[in-house]
Amino acid sequence: MQFPESWLREFCDPPLTTRQLADLLTMSGMEVEALHPVAPPFSGVVVAEIVSAEPHPQADRLRVCQVDAGGGERLQIVCGAPNARAGIRVPLARVGAELPPGDDGKPFRIGVGKLRGVDSHGMLCSARELKIADDHGGLLELAADAPLGADIRVALNLDDAVFTLKLTPNLAHGLSVYGIAREVAALTGAPLRTPSIEAVPPGHDQRLPVEVQAPDLCGRFSGRIVRGVNTQAQTPAWMVERLARCGQRSVTALVDISNYVMFEYGRPTHIFDLDKIHDKLVVRWGRPGEKLELLNGNTVEVDASVGVIADAKQVESLAGIMGGEATAVSDATRNVYVEAAFWWPASVAGRSRRYSFSTDAGHRFERGVDPALTALHVEHITRLIQQVCGGEAGPLDDQILSLPQAAPVTLRIERASRVIGMPLTQAQCADVFARLGLQYQEAPGRITVTPPSWRFDLAIEEDLIEEVIRVIGYDRLPATPPQAPVTPRVRREGRRSAHAVRRALAALDYQETINFSFVEARWERELAGNADPIRVLNPIAAPLAVMRSSLVGSLVQVLRHNLARKASRVRVFEVGRVFRRDPQAAAGELAVAGVDQPMRVGGLAYGPALPLQWGAKEQGVDYYDVKGDVQALLAPRVPTFVAAEHPALHPGRCARIEVDGQPVGYVGELHPKWRQGYELPQAPVLFEIDLEAALATPVPMFEPVPRQQAALRDIALVVRDDVPHDALMASLRADPSALIRAATLFDLYRPAPGAAGFAPGERSLAVRLELLDPDSTLTDERIDAATAAAVARAAQAHGARLRT
Repeated sequence: MQFPESWLREFCDPPLTTRQLADLLTMSGMEVEALHPVAPPFSGVVVAEIVSAEPHPQADRLRVCQVDAGGGERLQIVCGAPNARAGIRVPLARVGAELPPGDDGKPFRIGVGKLRGVDSHGMLCSARELKIADDHGGLLELAADAPLGADIRVALNLDDAVFTLKLTPNLAHGLSVYGIAREVAALTGAPLRTPSIEAVPPGHDQRLPVEVQAPDLCGRFSGRIVRGVNTQAQTPAWMVERLARCGQRSVTALVDISNYVMFEYGRPTHIFDLDKIHDKLVVRWGRPGEKLELLNGNTVEVDASVGVIADAKQVESLAGIMGGEATAVSDATRNVYVEAAFWWPASVAGRSRRYSFSTDAGHRFERGVDPALTALHVEHITRLIQQVCGGEAGPLDDQILSLPQAAPVTLRIERASRVIGMPLTQAQCADVFARLGLQYQEAPGRITVTPPSWRFDLAIEEDLIEEVIRVIGYDRLPATPPQAPVTPRVRREGRRSAHAVRRALAALDYQETINFSFVEARWERELAGNADPIRVLNPIAAPLAVMRSSLVGSLVQVLRHNLARKASRVRVFEVGRVFRRDPQAAAGELAVAGVDQPMRVGGLAYGPALPLQWGAKEQGVDYYDVKGDVQALLAPRVPTFVAAEHPALHPGRCARIEVDGQPVGYVGELHPKWRQGYELPQAPVLFEIDLEAALATPVPMFEPVPRQQAALRDIALVVRDDVPHDALMASLRADPSALIRAATLFDLYRPAPGAAGFAPGERSLAVRLELLDPDSTLTDERIDAATAAAVARAAQAHGARLRT
């Protein structure tokens, strides 16, 4: 909500400075998000009149102007604006004036210049040059009665402050200048000025039939015909100025009047071209297949969940959101129908987002607009139309079908004191409600409040408690330390924290990223193999329509985001929750029935394995680099990697990660078709692990230092290419005598085709065996026997033989 301070003070003018007023609003719950003057600082600019404007002798597009700045002396100024002409009053920057800073951030100082051989003593200014508006079509033309020589900041009230409030959805009553003034009056005790709105006497008896078929859509509908309006009339400068300071550009006089009343009283209205309406208006729910071209140029299709205003032939407007092009007013319009209605908030909420746009009207109606003043505001708009555009008003039609019934809410003084944390009296609470304009009844220890028509946020006792403390002032709350007992939750020694996992990945040169849990359906289908993801009922954006069941899609999107910004090396990770359908999942405090929500940790590496340096040649990251990172993350637990397939990963460069025989995740290179589909220059390597597996860490167990020395034996085994490394090492370590403590591969030899001693498809693996008996010294006989037994196990399990 944006508005100028001067407009607010016309309704309520408390004895506060601008900064004090901003602080007051913020502390009352209406956060002031931005506060700035209408124009940035500048000096030396005054009101001047162009006395004459002659063509420049050496330039077709320049004018040599004689300007009167009120001092009796005429100044010669060369100007290139297309609207420079005699008789208009414009801003003049005198010699020595400082204009607002340009792109370089430095103020622009005006001096005596010479343009094409003609001296220029100053500069005539546009609105854009003064940073008042973006319009650069010519000089800023001032009112004909603007005092010559007056400071332009005073003449145009450019020191007026513009407030921008960040209102929460429950503060619908603050979406107007008058509504904010009502709050300021309650907070400060300053008088609230409520302008009197007189009824417009009818000048004819013509009516437009209106049929409201859906009371659950529209509770009240008011309107009247105004004939003989001049739609080409000029909007008054004061109205254009106020709209501009509310962030609304001027369109036409009728549109400006409608917008003005919306900002003034929070009442969105609509003005139809009467001659384009067929017979009557019908307020109803939409019908499947009906289409409507809106004022923004979009064509939308409605259904039974969308409210519409139709005539005898077609839909003409989206109820409470936006009008249609078919009945829009134009320069040819002569007769109009002014409409103001109360639309039930539930009937408007979410409808504009469904069509991927939002409007000021929909923003207000879905939060609640006062239903008691529709007819009065039609009278107000009618009078403004007559003042600006002329015209003759008809009788006012006002249909009241079903209005919100305010349910009384009771405040218990004792409970309010306990919740707020400071002593309160019943008189204090009653005074708050009186200042807010709320009707109430008192009983010992209780106050029962009946919410007024403009307050849609007072439904439970806590709402009244909030009103009490925000009016009394949060700054009056005593500084009381909490007294709740704090019981630390001791983590088991065999489990580390999620932050420890984050720090471990950061130490491995990964950077953390945080992503939305709702993602594109394409990611789930292609990268997670999930054809039926959990859909979001009301997505914040159309693409983010489903809940993720894997972190892979989010990580790939982060990579694309970084590549679009010329990052050549990307190493990121995320610790986040995923969501999967599971009929066995039970409901709980942190769980939803039918939905499993495990935590995962995932990572992605792309580009060079190491940062740019002189000590090592640049080499792209590969599967083995990321596999090593996974091993370091899970250490001291030793994972195994089993060849597997995953929808997102390369079928020949993907492994399932297992710990203690249980699958905990996957690691691998992105599938070539997804690398191409997501427009990546090269394939990243990814991993995704259950967070529980990463959190578990074995408790260190003391082992005495062996008193005996270990023995080492190197063997070279010839095996087929398809024999897995892990399986071979496991067979060598499976020693019944428990002498073989470790088996480590240290060399791989692939012979040339036809090499002696090798069959096609065979390779040689050199393995070092570590043998140890902690109780006695090993003899050569025992070592050789254990080594021979290990070779025999490998031969039996995998067809291995000693290389000769």
